[in-house]
This record gives sequence, structure tokens and C-alpha cells, in this order.
Amino acid sequence: MKFAVLARSAALVTAVALVPATTAGLARVEGSAGPEFGKLFSVYQRIKASYVEPVEDDVLINGAIDGMLAALDPHSGYLDGSDLQRLETMIDGNYSGLGLSVVGEDGAVKVISPFRGSPADEAGVKAGDYITHLNGELIYGLELDEAVARMRGKAGTSIRLTVFRPGRDEPFEVDVTRGLIELEPVTWKLEKNSIGHIMINEFSRDVGSDVFAAWKDLQKQATGRLTGLVLDLRSNPGGSLDEAVALSDLFLTDGQIVSQRGRARGESISYEAETVFRGDIAEGLPIVVLIDAGSASASEIVAGALQDHRRAVVMGERSFGKGSVQSLLPLGRDAALKLTTARYYTPSGHSVQEGGIKPDITVPQLSDPDLAKRNRFLMRESDLRGHLVNELGLKDEDMEADKRQDPRFQMTAAELEEQGIEDFQLHYALQTLSRTSPSSVAARRK
Repeated sequence: MKFAVLARSAALVTAVALVPATTAGLARVEGSAGPEFGKLFSVYQRIKASYVEPVEDDVLINGAIDGMLAALDPHSGYLDGSDLQRLETMIDGNYSGLGLSVVGEDGAVKVISPFRGSPADEAGVKAGDYITHLNGELIYGLELDEAVARMRGKAGTSIRLTVFRPGRDEPFEVDVTRGLIELEPVTWKLEKNSIGHIMINEFSRDVGSDVFAAWKDLQKQATGRLTGLVLDLRSNPGGSLDEAVALSDLFLTDGQIVSQRGRARGESISYEAETVFRGDIAEGLPIVVLIDAGSASASEIVAGALQDHRRAVVMGERSFGKGSVQSLLPLGRDAALKLTTARYYTPSGHSVQEGGIKPDITVPQLSDPDLAKRNRFLMRESDLRGHLVNELGLKDEDMEADKRQDPRFQMTAAELEEQGIEDFQLHYALQTLSRTSPSSVAARRK
């Protein structure tokens, strides 16, 4: 794959810029870090001369690069060959596999979230699960890229996952049939009482335009008389910053949507309303934004913007807390650095890093029978090794969930199932919109 092809698509990932490295900057680094580079070269020479088996240069150089980036944060990395190809498939949203967003954690593969409607989602894999074996073979300790490569395969082929779910006494096995993952970034449905429900599953190409099209179709289905709107960002791992800005701009008419601040020239940017779409397409209509621990990055930008401008009520659970921007820096034609270059901030100046977006109304997913057990082991940005620290120095207790018993949320999953409620968070959002006047929910700040 030619890097130029990927470069044209780079703004569609969390990277928002292609920043060339300058020779002047490299010269300054070489001058100040000469002794340290000397140590690195000495280690290289010793390994080449004395290691028990011959080692190729590319293995050592790639290992050194990986080590440097691993010392930074969990979102920076070196991409070449198959890694760049995987990035391209992520941008396109088309590949054969299971449909999972995963991270490596101390040698284990941990699920951030299954993509909605994917084979993994339909098989019951959940956020927070650990995948320990593939077809009975232990994958603990493998590089994450290798584990992901093994999970992918031709559509229609089956793979057996051994899953450890925190809160359960024993691991369990689940057979998943790989599918062609053609992610639908936006899906929608007209709910009872003419309330629109738009699910944004990822932020890839044209999400803003897709949501606008969904809105128009919902209006047509409701004969133009929508009474409320749910923007569902749950288990959305993020993607394009530009598309997060576009989606927010659909519902805002003035003010800042998000800002990013970095050290390099051009990395401190403010994104304003009315630059992508004109007007508020749902003016006067009450909006609820649903988030959970799997809502990350671009999802948090949208939730934060609509919350700060009081254009929507945010419901659900505290989000993942990824408040950093990654840029793609080319290294020749077939390699690149995915480097964290900035932090982003909501319109009120709140950094999402670590703390995430706190809902206006915390609504637990009571329809999940494993809720109580899994909540003890949910993973967020603050749990990742080497994560960036929030400048405010948030303490762990400041980010803990409210443990007080809320009388509204006492029903069990079994009791909800008897009532036909499969998704309690969505049910609660719809009930809230059904009994709420537009002025009390969608009171946009003047």
C-alpha cells in the first residue's frame, strides 16, 4: 500500500494533521542527546556481536522505535507494512473479522467495546472482557498486532474465543463466526411518541452528513412532527475529529465546539460552530445524548460540546476519558508515526483526559445481568499504563461512580426482561423525552 493513499485519508482518523519532521529539529535533538544516542548505539553493537543468535538490523531498529514510543503513552505507535494496511481498513470500515475494539494490557487483550451489530457483539462479547485463548491457544504475552491478526480471517470462518469476564468465577468459551465488517457509522429508528433515535457507531467518513440524512428520514417517518431526539454514542470508540466537529455543528449555532492545544506550531486550534453546517437542524427540540464507559475520543467531543452549550442532556455512565489528539507523521513512503501531539478541551475549558464526560443524569444499564460485577472492573483511559495525566491532577476518588442508592434504579435485569425492556438506558432516555417539554431539556444557552 502506498503511503500517499493513506495520507489522503489521515484526517479521517483521530489524526488531524500530517506534520513533517524538520531537519533543524532533529539537529537540536542530536546535539542535546548525543551521549544518550551513544548508549543506544553501544547496546546495538553489543547485541550484534554477542547475542546467542544472529539478529537482523530491522528487528533491532524497530524494537528500539517501539520502545521509545511505549515510553510515551498508549496511543502513540510506529506503523509500517501490515500496520498501515490495518489503519487503512479501519478508515474504510471494511474488513473480515470479529468487529472488536481492543487494547493490550500487561500482555492481555482487553475489549474496549464490540462494534454494534458485529459478530462479536451478537455473540455476547462485552466491554471489559479479556480474551485469553484463540481456538484453545494461549495468546497472553503476544504483541497486540499479532493477536488482532489471528482474530481476523475470511468471512464465514469460525473462531473459538476463551473469555475471562471480571466478576465471573470461571472463564467461558464462545464461538464467533467472522463476518465482513462493513461498519454502518450511523443507524436510526423512529421510536414511540415520534422520538428519533440516532446511533453513531464510529466516526468515519461523512458521519456528519449521514446524521443529517438520518434526521431527514426520521422527519419523513414522523410526518415532520418529531417530539425529541436521542443521540446514542454508547460503545463508540471515536475516530475523526473533523466528523465530531461536523456532528456537533448540526445542533449548535454559535460558540466553540472544541479546542486542541499542543506544543508544535499549528497544533493549537479552536473549532467553532457554523463552520460546517448552518443553523440547528433540531431547533427547539429536546435532545438526550447517551454515553457509557466505551464512549471515547470523538464521542466525548460531541457529548462535551452539547453538554457545555446546554443543548442536550447527557445521560448514561461516565465516558472513557481519552482527551488526546494523534497525528500521523510520515517517515518515508511506507512508514509513519502515530504520535500524540495535542490535548483537546470542551467549550468550557474542561480537559476530558482521564476524567471523561460526566453525565448530567447517571443512568446504569440495569438490563445487563452482569452490571454489578463488571462495574468493578471497567477500564477507562485512566487505567491504561502510561496514560497522559490530567493537568488538574484529578484524584481517583474524584472519578469514582456515585455509590448512593437511587430509588429510580432498583429493578433487576430479570424484572426488566419480564417487562420487555432490553435496553434500560435507552428506555429511560425515551421516557424522559416523552414527559418533558422542549424548553426544559433543550434550553440552549444564549
